[in-house]
Amino acid sequence: MKKRELTSKQLIEAAVGLFAHHGIEKTSLAMIAAEVGITKPSIYYHFASKDELVEKVFDYLFSDYRFDFYFSVSDFNEQNFAEKLFQGGLRMFPEDEGSFYPVLRLLHEFMLTAGHGAHYGERVIGMQRDFLEGFRKLLLHGAKLGLIEQEHVESRAYLLALAIDNMTSYMMMGIKLDYENIWKEAVNGTFRKGGNVI
Repeated sequence: MKKRELTSKQLIEAAVGLFAHHGIEKTSLAMIAAEVGITKPSIYYHFASKDELVEKVFDYLFSDYRFDFYFSVSDFNEQNFAEKLFQGGLRMFPEDEGSFYPVLRLLHEFMLTAGHGAHYGERVIGMQRDFLEGFRKLLLHGAKLGLIEQEHVESRAYLLALAIDNMTSYMMMGIKLDYENIWKEAVNGTFRKGGNVI
């Protein structure tokens, strides 16, 4: 395959699979080149270094991983709040758990760098904080609508974020649970007794 015929996206997708299987550190540019059928020097036509390729992999995987991609606070009202919260969370789960494994595996690997002051660790922490703050703002909105008790907004918001995070981790480990029903219970638990539930 000529280097100009190969797209950067194809290299990124090959890197995702290899990074997920072998880890970022143990995957060489030569391995990625072999995976797509080119020579190692041809990779440099697309990426100046392995670090740049890793950066592009991160962007490719997580560009949509932000709270407002799944939940738009302005769209939530008294009538649809519970259902939109439920459906938004379901959108975060993979349709095919097997295809989601590389994403979760790499997210976990990037998270491991968080404690070492690495660039990716900071970005992962930023994404996690975005979800914590997003759920907090969403449930504050629900409290203004009279659906959620004001004094429990923050803890309930964080419980939702933790529920999503832990369920996706369990999916990565291949543990079969009724994730949809678990999420439904988590959502229902955020509302006042007798309030809107699914």
